[in-house]
Amino acid sequence: MGRVTDRRPVVRFDGDAASRRPDTLSVEEPLELRVNGTALAVTMRTPGDDVDLAHGFLLTEGVITGAGDILVAKHCTDTNLNVLEIRLRPDLPPPATDPTRHFYTSSSCGTCGKASIDAVRVASAFPVDADPMTIKPSIVYGFPDALRERQKAFARTGGLHAAGLFTADGELVCVREDVGRHNAVDKVLGWAVRSGLVPLRGHVLMVSGRASFELTQKAALAGVPMLAAVSAPSTLAVDLANELGLTLVGFLRGETMNVYSGAERICG
Repeated sequence: MGRVTDRRPVVRFDGDAASRRPDTLSVEEPLELRVNGTALAVTMRTPGDDVDLAHGFLLTEGVITGAGDILVAKHCTDTNLNVLEIRLRPDLPPPATDPTRHFYTSSSCGTCGKASIDAVRVASAFPVDADPMTIKPSIVYGFPDALRERQKAFARTGGLHAAGLFTADGELVCVREDVGRHNAVDKVLGWAVRSGLVPLRGHVLMVSGRASFELTQKAALAGVPMLAAVSAPSTLAVDLANELGLTLVGFLRGETMNVYSGAERICG
């Protein structure tokens, strides 16, 4: 596994006084995903949990629905950890490589490379509208602190996003960090794929930043009935959540939250 953090020199100013010292930064490196020998995507990510990232990415692009769809997922060589080779089941259709739907993603945006809004929408194999999950507000209020306590790399760098997967009883079952919000989510969902938990009925996906259209769609594609964020959602995220019957929470801070969709799942 590559380094998650690294040290760089910095000139620190405190008022008019300057001093030199090392600073701990988050590592950002490219990862190329090759499927059946063909380059499919390049994403800028924090090294580590790359196999989970690949599973989550392919799940949330509608390429796979479970761990059995991937026969092999491994780094190209022991020394080249920035290329991941993936082999799908022979009977599984390969992902489209249409130039109108190229998969370059940066660490800040997972849909920047999509050429049209039609290319962005992906149909989910796991409808969430019928999920009977309910959850108490008091449990939801505890998610941000529980997530922050497990953000080890963020505590050292202040430069990583996090995603966490919770049960409706408030148990935190998985946390992943990454320079990219979408990568952190893909790593969590990929872990769930490999653990045989997808579709993630009765679970909540918590993210440390805002709730975008993309993250809302990723939650739905994994069968997650509720997405919670410490910051704001976008209009498209709210529209998609309402359309799919997904509970969407924003501005989850302290003992307050805004519920933009599916408020019936949150009950005392």
